[in-house]
Amino acid sequence: MHDSINTRVFRTMVATTALAVAVAAFIAPWRVTSGLLLGGLLALFSHSWLKNSAAAAIQLASTGGKPQLRLAQFVLRYVVIAAVIFAAYKLDLVSLPAVLIGLSSFVVALFVEASREFYFAIKQREEI
Repeated sequence: MHDSINTRVFRTMVATTALAVAVAAFIAPWRVTSGLLLGGLLALFSHSWLKNSAAAAIQLASTGGKPQLRLAQFVLRYVVIAAVIFAAYKLDLVSLPAVLIGLSSFVVALFVEASREFYFAIKQREEI
């Protein structure tokens, strides 16, 4: 069940990023479009990294081993993301607000998933 939720969230993030970039390509300056694309890709990268790290830690903990997931991995993820954003901004390739909006694709995906769950909860309750 968790795999399907993660898959739906990931797909929604991809769709949100693609839609934002497609719309921005026609109505916004190229730095905004590239910022949305970079932010969306970084959000997807961060989501995948976190999912894989957490899954590895849970698997090790369930087999009785010491979880290898350290605070350094979480910090490293943010350092990598910040370094990429900093470099792209300093090279004047992206709009910083657009990158932040692109990074918010995870928030959009969570709202879509919450709405989906709310809809099915209401629908199942009406059938009772």
